[in-house]
Amino acid sequence: MTTRLAPAARDRLQQVMLTVCAMSATIMQALDTTVANVVMPYMQGSLSASIDQVNWVLTSYIVASAIFTAPVGWLASRFGRKRLFLACTLGFTVASVLCGLAQNIEQMVLFRLFQGIFGAGLIPLSQAVMLDAYPVEERGMAMSIWGMGIMLGPIMGPTIGGWLTETYSWHWVFLINFPVGILTLAGLIIFLDESTPQTNLRFDWIGFAALTVGIGSLQLVFDRGEQLGWLESPEIVAELIIGVAGFYYFFAHSLTTREQFIKFELFKDRNFAGSCIFMAVLGLTVFSTMALSTLYLQNVLLYPVWSAGLMLAARGFGTMTGMMVVGRLLKYFEARNIMLVGMVTATITMYQMVYFTNMTSATTIIIVTCIQGLGLGLVFVPLNIVSFATLPPHLRTDGASILTLIRNIGSSAGIPIVIAVLVNSTGVNRAQIIESITPFNDPLRAPDVARTLDMATDTGRALLDNIVNQQAMIIGFSNAFKLLTILTLISIPLLFILGSSRLPRQAVARPVPAE
Repeated sequence: MTTRLAPAARDRLQQVMLTVCAMSATIMQALDTTVANVVMPYMQGSLSASIDQVNWVLTSYIVASAIFTAPVGWLASRFGRKRLFLACTLGFTVASVLCGLAQNIEQMVLFRLFQGIFGAGLIPLSQAVMLDAYPVEERGMAMSIWGMGIMLGPIMGPTIGGWLTETYSWHWVFLINFPVGILTLAGLIIFLDESTPQTNLRFDWIGFAALTVGIGSLQLVFDRGEQLGWLESPEIVAELIIGVAGFYYFFAHSLTTREQFIKFELFKDRNFAGSCIFMAVLGLTVFSTMALSTLYLQNVLLYPVWSAGLMLAARGFGTMTGMMVVGRLLKYFEARNIMLVGMVTATITMYQMVYFTNMTSATTIIIVTCIQGLGLGLVFVPLNIVSFATLPPHLRTDGASILTLIRNIGSSAGIPIVIAVLVNSTGVNRAQIIESITPFNDPLRAPDVARTLDMATDTGRALLDNIVNQQAMIIGFSNAFKLLTILTLISIPLLFILGSSRLPRQAVARPVPAE
């Protein structure tokens, strides 16, 4: 005789399995956003590519992902969320395998482009699935679990990528997605219920084309600006002009047409509109801090990729702890109050990073980054909760795609900006330090120093040059961290834009699974 699960047990099993599938899809996409940074030097030699060519491996993925995030909500409404989720997961998995099997740089860029197109929908779809799978009272816990994948992906990406590359080869950085993708597909086929497709919807091709031009051009400005000298480059100026024109035409067209593929009614909700502003700030500061921390550990303290990744795992541990705690705190405190504590914590730790030097101990770095991760965990989950607290259920997928897009654009803007500050500040300070290095410099003439830094020998000059470069770089990192501290500090008042995260219990009912 066949034993059937009770309805409650069946619902709980479905909830758990949907959580596993949503998390695996989220982690796959979040890891692949950053993991290519680690393998680029190995990939460059293997594929016989120039530095500029191999940079398109990153650019193609970022641009494609940004462009195709925007229409995810429309596609889910038109074709059904389950069909779209399955198509994105299958496409991302196949594209990952093709990336691992690429034989030349042209194939690699093309397959990364496909990976970005299909990967664009994974995060917003997984977030929407998680929101619908849990009732209101458990949504804080659900977003805590989902948020771990988002925050841990950029942190663990370099570590996992470095280990796979050193142990096996760079191909496995992409091939590892195959078993994860297949298991995710199987879980979604079995446990995810299909939404009702709205076959009467018509796609706004003109609006999408204008937004594609705007986002694509803007992403190219952010991604290539630092390499080409920003506004000194005719290419960057042209891309900036084209991007502004694309966005202008998109808004002018969308506000005067009935067939919008982005539902502007989303922004009538105070919580969602305020969350979009704050999400842009988080993208600008949080992911930039992660990028700077990695560079600091590798270039100043000279840790290898694997060791640097393990050190940064402390931030992930702190983030995980914060996300586990915040689910319970949301039952008693307003989301914006918890976020205030998290932002103050993040600001204080960023200020401490301003004073990091080559003498800073590993213990200090681990403690500071762990506390910073804790603060970020107290910000990210409540922000996602308040974003959807008062948003109608039928707008959740659209809202998730817009939030993902804004976070990506914020991080795409923030990382090149802080890297530019780091590079420029390092160069300026190096020039200033060199000005004081003369035969008449008293400290350099001291007997103990002169024996080691003898400017009359090649060894002494080389050693002195290394010291100058290191000190200039330390000041450069200090200035970059100072900028992020200021940006984080002045963003705190934006919390008051957000409304209440609490809803009357009868306001939102748990969706009933289709039989």
